[in-house]
Amino acid sequence: MNEHLTALVPEIALLAAAVIGLLAGSWLPRRRQWIIAALAAAACVTGMIATALTMAEGRERTVFSDAFAVDTATDAGRLTVLGALLLVGAMSVERMRHHRREAEYYVLLLLTGAGTLAMIGANDLLMLFAGYLLAGVPAYALAGFAKDAAGTEAALKYYLMGALLGTVMLAGIATTYGAGHATLYGELRTALPSAAYGLVAAGLVALLAGVLFKIGGVPAHFWVPDVTDGAMAPVAAYVTTLPKIGGLIAAYRLLHQALPTSEVNWPLLLAVLAALSMTLGNLAAFFQTSVKRLLAYSTISQVGYLLMAVAVATRSDLAQRGLLFYLAAYALTNLGAFAVVTELPDARTLDDYRGLARHRPGLAAVLVICLLGLVGTPPTGVFLGKLQVFSAAIDGGYTWLAALAVTNTVASLFYYLRWLAPVFWSTAGDTPADAAGRWSAAVAYIAGAGSLALGIAGGAALPLTTGPLLP
Repeated sequence: MNEHLTALVPEIALLAAAVIGLLAGSWLPRRRQWIIAALAAAACVTGMIATALTMAEGRERTVFSDAFAVDTATDAGRLTVLGALLLVGAMSVERMRHHRREAEYYVLLLLTGAGTLAMIGANDLLMLFAGYLLAGVPAYALAGFAKDAAGTEAALKYYLMGALLGTVMLAGIATTYGAGHATLYGELRTALPSAAYGLVAAGLVALLAGVLFKIGGVPAHFWVPDVTDGAMAPVAAYVTTLPKIGGLIAAYRLLHQALPTSEVNWPLLLAVLAALSMTLGNLAAFFQTSVKRLLAYSTISQVGYLLMAVAVATRSDLAQRGLLFYLAAYALTNLGAFAVVTELPDARTLDDYRGLARHRPGLAAVLVICLLGLVGTPPTGVFLGKLQVFSAAIDGGYTWLAALAVTNTVASLFYYLRWLAPVFWSTAGDTPADAAGRWSAAVAYIAGAGSLALGIAGGAALPLTTGPLLP
């Protein structure tokens, strides 16, 4: 059994920090609880450094009886998740400072981050489900962390949907095991082509149900707007960003490694789900007035674009790099938009942003960059990510899907401009919205600048997403 713990430094760092933070938080005085936040940040930085060293040395391998793969997709996903987790933690500082459960908040973030990393590298169905649970259970608590009516409702809906579709996913694992007599992707790759078609199809659909819940894709998307709207803004930023990274990379690895030659036409199924997600997400966002609900439906549409890469996982060499780059660009851009929302806690509707360009020109600039970035406007990172994914769809034989995606991209400009228009409308009676503090503003500037940098210097970042998946 290849138990190389050095290959799991990012995951171990998060779990160790969570355990230490939970123990230390029980006796630290409230004014010293910030130490746990610093510990969480240190764990994220440690994981990013370890990942960078692994990528530089090219140490790709599978560990723990091949149940976990450390390869290009894992390393790129680790950097994105850890960077996003660091930004979510930073934008939470003002809200959680001196909170009586401050330590527990950062512990929950660390645990759900570790679960997301487990999903990214999962090379075995049981490992995938363990990551699903570890990423999900702490997130349910985070959704209701404020203990108000909206947060409690959000947590309940999130939990019920997660428990239901998690059970369906577990049934899918059992069905797939019954068909292929294995849980390792490499063994399923050789066993499933000769297995009963009905068992393989049923197992795959049930597995995808759990993944679709995690990423917020149609038809498992119903929780997204309510949880995003009811949870605290930093938690909303988390649930619309990190689970998608883990779920999409996990789905890509599962389909690419375990079912590349299966008779089940899963590429068409994923293409249809992608089309539904991007279209329904955009249509629902058109007439939203709540900024958090608008971003929630926006993230459903973004899932549709990202699923295009999963649909052509075995049909195009552009799929992997398009998916990994798009995820990194989306994480920065979406977190930048939510950082502005976090910085202006009293601005809940589009009209509340009226005159922002006059009172807070820096935040207005970030909002313009991030919202137009979500559309896919150059020179932002999402533009380059969309270009890669659309090219992969055409290369994989789904030109109709790429055409639908372009149509949806143009249509999405409408509701983003509905938000941006009041930002530049100013009247004499406009008053600046109260600001949360410097941390969330700093995150907004960093994320906005990062989105632009990733778009401008994308040529240097794309090679980091290219490399084979380990069997």
